[in-house]
Amino acid sequence: MKKLSVYLWIVVCFVCFVCFAAFSVQAADPPAVGGQLPDFKLPAPKSSTDKNYLGVSGIFFSGPFTVPQIKAKVVILQIFSMYCPYCQKDAPHVNSLYNKIENDPALKGKIKLLGIGAGNSDYEVGLFKKKYQIPFPLFSDGDFKIHKLMGEVRTPYFIGVKINPDGSHQVFYSRLGAIEGNEKFLNEIITLSGLQ
Repeated sequence: MKKLSVYLWIVVCFVCFVCFAAFSVQAADPPAVGGQLPDFKLPAPKSSTDKNYLGVSGIFFSGPFTVPQIKAKVVILQIFSMYCPYCQKDAPHVNSLYNKIENDPALKGKIKLLGIGAGNSDYEVGLFKKKYQIPFPLFSDGDFKIHKLMGEVRTPYFIGVKINPDGSHQVFYSRLGAIEGNEKFLNEIITLSGLQ
């Protein structure tokens, strides 16, 4: 009887320890304004158009790259999912934002967009890109590694990153929600990033 109570006590202590450990481990927070992106790499795009757009083409960029290596002053990162109805509905607005930037000589080359498909395979990202005619590079995150680093945010989630001349970077925008007014969103990005 005494042995049973000792074993029971050990089991209770072990269960309490496991529960405490589980609750003490916190998930990452979304990238905070004023902070930096978590450390992650994206594979070199397969498309030469995407490589040229991001400025990661050439001998030095044959492998993975980081967001601060993109040739731009500002990068707008969209965390999306092909299964997210809000992302589907917002796709034309994001495409319009891309076109507005690319057709403005004062912004073209300074602001770049890219999307990361949370939990989406290359195939799923390709379907989303084709169906919604996404003109900017999209990357898959099938194993949710990047999504976890980003605080497991809901979708769509937008992160604005300012890339400094010395290669450092800073997050200046980090919010959940669709782009509803392109003009308002773009003006906010320009103002918060200090582009104008």
